[in-house]
Amino acid sequence: MPHCVVEYSDRLDAAPILAAVFEGALQSELFEPGGADIKVRAQAYQQHISGAEHRDFIHVQLRILSGRNLEQKQHLSQSVLNQLLKLELISCSHTVEVVDIDRASYAKKVS
Repeated sequence: MPHCVVEYSDRLDAAPILAAVFEGALQSELFEPGGADIKVRAQAYQQHISGAEHRDFIHVQLRILSGRNLEQKQHLSQSVLNQLLKLELISCSHTVEVVDIDRASYAKKVS
């Protein structure tokens, strides 16, 4: 059920980034086979500063229900990062973080 939220510099093409994030989450084998529960969305930024030199950036926040251990979270973030690195973007910062969603307060309804 991960919500994969991608922030990226607008000079980059979102389509391969979203596909890489989806594939990385899928390959982690922490979610439904086939990825039916993986959600990926993106927000492009026109204005940003990433250090003294201009760099493009991709930051992925993987929001998952609480209960996974540290090893599983590390595996997930590394799996997504590995897929992003396959894009071979030049002068680009890649970061991935895993954030727990509190199970007790999470609500969901699909209509």
